Amino acid sequence: MKEFSRLLVIDLPKTQSAFLWGARKTGKTTLLREEFPESIFIDFLQTDTFIDYTKSPFLLRERLMARKEQACKYPVIIDEVQKVPHVLDEVHWLIENQGVNFILCGSSARKLKRGQANLLGGRAWRFELFPLVSKEVENLDLLRALNHGLIPSHYQQKNYQRSLRCYVQDYLKEEVFHEGLTRNIPAFSRFFEAMGYSHSSLVNYTNIARECGVTSKTVKEYYQILVDTLLGTFVLPFKKRQERQVISKAPKFYMFDTGVAGAIVKRTVEEEKGELFGKAFEHFIYLEMLAHSSYHEVHYPINFWRTKSGQEVDFILGGGEVAVEVKGSAMVDKRVLRPLKSFIELYGPRQAIVVCNEKEERVHDGIRIMPWRTFLQQLWRDEIIK
Repeated sequence: MKEFSRLLVIDLPKTQSAFLWGARKTGKTTLLREEFPESIFIDFLQTDTFIDYTKSPFLLRERLMARKEQACKYPVIIDEVQKVPHVLDEVHWLIENQGVNFILCGSSARKLKRGQANLLGGRAWRFELFPLVSKEVENLDLLRALNHGLIPSHYQQKNYQRSLRCYVQDYLKEEVFHEGLTRNIPAFSRFFEAMGYSHSSLVNYTNIARECGVTSKTVKEYYQILVDTLLGTFVLPFKKRQERQVISKAPKFYMFDTGVAGAIVKRTVEEEKGELFGKAFEHFIYLEMLAHSSYHEVHYPINFWRTKSGQEVDFILGGGEVAVEVKGSAMVDKRVLRPLKSFIELYGPRQAIVVCNEKEERVHDGIRIMPWRTFLQQLWRDEIIK
């Protein structure tokens, strides 16, 4: 399979440690082995290693002290660190007393938090690796990205459907059930499917709770499990001031990958038009902005704006600095610009943009109507927001 040049740069001062988080198969281990080939690498996915450190966390200190020169010269990498939370006390001691630095890699901080593990009290920077983004993929195929998703191995596979099905099943089994993050397995399985069908829409906890046979409080906890295991993110409504006509409480929820989201509801996008394409396309653009915000370390908020009368702008960036509407159409009708115009009148964003499938950029009443490739090129050049 083709190797991709990833955008994430883990540039650490000599005395700095870090956490690297990311969902399974996004490429964390590959990235770390390429960037730190001289480092000591400890992998808790290896059964014997996992058993050793679970029984005796002190072995980390004793083994690294036997290789002190190498351990102090390069950051020590611990993969799947959430599987052995107690080892973090030894990590803390080695940082403070021996000058050893670490890159602690994992797919979920939830088990660490629930077990009241030592999260190093700010001694480690936080990085996150996302699935591939457009700048990492030469000549990105949009339909392939929407259907396969952008987990590196899935994007390249021909028989991606089977891999996606296995990924969803294995993630449920390994990250959620095996780690004991929930006890009610049937209810969580029903929730997972219901969440998929309401994906990228306003979250209605009551309706989902009714479908799953649990309380709204439990549904909120289930969503938090997905956030903590890096399977998705909430997008909160934009609210700059008190307004009765603006929805200000119900969030939206987006999965971390377009292919995984499609696999949950057995969706296939056949062509670049229609409702299925439009929803998947919006999801794809959101994930690009989310990764850009993280990789370029600008961390701008991403919200949506919706009134009780139904006017909506898909994404509001930087607290109202940029308004972005995503449309899958090859020709944007001026009628779909009304919500953007309403937002402009109320808040005066620096830029208002429609990301779409048109061939060339144009401007209508001050609104930039942009082909998606143009938008993404400018996004990654920090020309949309920085």
